[in-house]
Amino acid sequence: MVERPHEGDARVSTSPQMASWSSDTPGSCDCFVSVPPASAIPAVIFAKNSDRPRAEVQEVVFVPAGTHAPGSRLQCTYIEVEQVPKTHAVILSRPSWLWGAEMGANEHGVCIGNEAVWTKEPVGEGEALLGMDLLRLGLERSSSALGALRVITDLLERYGQGGSCREDPAPFCYHNTFLLADRTEAWVLETAGRLWAAQRIQEGARNISNQLSISTDISAEHEELRTHALAQGWWGGQSTFDFAQVFSLAQQPVRMEAAKARFQAGQQLLRQQQGSITAEVMMGILRNKESGICMDSGGFRTTASMVSVLPRDPTQPCVHFLTATPDPSRSVFKPFIFGAGVAQAPQVLSPTFGAQDPVRTQPRFQTQVDRRHPLYLQHQEALGLMESEQDRGQRLLQKQRHLEQEGLEAVQRLLAGEWAPSPQELGGLFQAFVQRESQVYA
Repeated sequence: MVERPHEGDARVSTSPQMASWSSDTPGSCDCFVSVPPASAIPAVIFAKNSDRPRAEVQEVVFVPAGTHAPGSRLQCTYIEVEQVPKTHAVILSRPSWLWGAEMGANEHGVCIGNEAVWTKEPVGEGEALLGMDLLRLGLERSSSALGALRVITDLLERYGQGGSCREDPAPFCYHNTFLLADRTEAWVLETAGRLWAAQRIQEGARNISNQLSISTDISAEHEELRTHALAQGWWGGQSTFDFAQVFSLAQQPVRMEAAKARFQAGQQLLRQQQGSITAEVMMGILRNKESGICMDSGGFRTTASMVSVLPRDPTQPCVHFLTATPDPSRSVFKPFIFGAGVAQAPQVLSPTFGAQDPVRTQPRFQTQVDRRHPLYLQHQEALGLMESEQDRGQRLLQKQRHLEQEGLEAVQRLLAGEWAPSPQELGGLFQAFVQRESQVYA
């Protein structure tokens, strides 16, 4: 990893094929971060909407810390990589068919979200690590945002990124951008094949939306980034190196053009709240349908959402709010805190299908299975009522908001030192709120 702009002396050789793209392709996500003084409290606040195929189910999975034998291997979505001796506990919001995750956090207060991006560097259909795999690997193997960035870029350079990113026989492939945060700072990491550039965010608010956004403010980069751009004729070497300008496609896909409007809307929403950004403010941004940030169009929608509060004070716990259900405007953000009593909430865990899973059999994705978890099923019924029976639906929505407000107030009391639960209580908080939401729908 090059910590400052650096000219290498070699060229990255690639021979990928371009992946097909259509206007109905699910290629939308939005990530946000607020670093003091933009935050209303001394904390970094992270948020993400995961926009995916409409029928895709996203589960919330807790994976405890682990120790692993020397030389052991790890099966990711498509390929194996070497395992490390120790992995950190993580909470993941992930499409239930794959190994990685769209967003998540670890026990050290590191949060990561990823997004699709297309650049001048061709996207190959060959199977490698998905961006979602890289995200989970970064969380499991690092105790800081910078550490996660190093994990991701090292694995990216070694294994590359590739493979279909949706559960469908027609391949859909993309490269990735990432937003990484911890208690003290955030990083934006943007990739083009095995190449990458990163920007450090030490204060203020930042968002990303399916496009390259790092311009000339590059804090670290792949050592061959500039020589590759020179060799391809994308940059002449005389002008200031602007990563987004050099690597962005001249003719953007329709979905990426639409992402520009979401990016600008997200910037404006953050700007309006500078200095007063809270978890609740971030939830409001994720629920904003007018901007398209809360996606519900055609074949895809916002399938899950997450907001995290990462206090600067290391004695205070980090809090992660997850929906586990689609459409944040009609979902409940439920608080999760790492603690001694943490266990998997079964209501948000999808069924498993072992060796017969369509992602495991060859050729892949020739059949479909029902991956809906119990809370998803209940939530779908609730959404139906909200759309078909206005009065009853409104009452359901009010119950959702009341439950969510209870969680927000409990967290406020916790961070203010007005509530001192046991580690077991903290560890069981998410499960308790999942059960209560389930009762709302019963």
